[in-house]
Amino acid sequence: MNYRHSFHAGNFADVFKHIFIVRILLYLCLKESPFRVIDTHAGEGFYDLNCEEANRTSEWRHGVGRLRDFKGIDKSFCDLIQPYLCCVGINENDQPLAHYPGSPMIASRFMRQQDRAIFCELHPEASRLLRRQFAHDKRIKTLHLDGYLGLGAFMPPKERRGLVLIDPPFEQKDEITRLLSSFLLAYRKWPTGIYVIWYPIKDPDFDRKLCAEFFNNNITRTLRLSLNIGGQADGLKNTGLLIVNPPFTLEDEAQELMPFLTRLLAQGEDAGYQIDWAVREGKIER
Repeated sequence: MNYRHSFHAGNFADVFKHIFIVRILLYLCLKESPFRVIDTHAGEGFYDLNCEEANRTSEWRHGVGRLRDFKGIDKSFCDLIQPYLCCVGINENDQPLAHYPGSPMIASRFMRQQDRAIFCELHPEASRLLRRQFAHDKRIKTLHLDGYLGLGAFMPPKERRGLVLIDPPFEQKDEITRLLSSFLLAYRKWPTGIYVIWYPIKDPDFDRKLCAEFFNNNITRTLRLSLNIGGQADGLKNTGLLIVNPPFTLEDEAQELMPFLTRLLAQGEDAGYQIDWAVREGKIER
């Protein structure tokens, strides 16, 4: 396993994914009862934006780097992303960005004393760094483990509320097969949990086939969001989220967030977004 997220930390896909993860975590915090976060591909947890890998790609400059200027942006959009901005260190002082928190660090910042988390990472060096990040946080267990293998064993969590993030690097040929089998095993054991699945969209057929699998397995409450930044540059341009059992507020929030995210992160006039449900009509395209 060779993938290192430090090349891509803070890019447009991270911004898109993490803004919605923050909205879900805030929703979970509305109730006093504890929740659990499970991250199957947690990475290092925290990334240096001045490191060699980040400087080599500079992807973060077209992602989180674009969120530092909010002039002319709708106030309702700013209100929705303000918790995310605080989490990643963007504030009115206009300080330069030096680091970017991965999903484990973001989750930990919204977890309360009663909440718990399991973060899995298979890459040896990334797992070592992840373990060091949370060595003194008793709420969090970090595991050097293939998250796909562990996911079924973690279900259902004793808290009975929570978020599962499945965010693989998609470097293996059988990635989609393993993702689906792991998710379905977990879902059958814990059908009321909130699941967020991130995936790259390299061709429309892949997106349609993935959503068809959710339809065929009767995963009915699945909100699909996708963001295409467009442009002519090489590399990833289009990415999606499948959100199973989303908070009831999330679709309306997406209706406000997606147009502005598309405008802010676009790299071409062909940028666009989609909001739909895997099993019902009403797709919105812009």
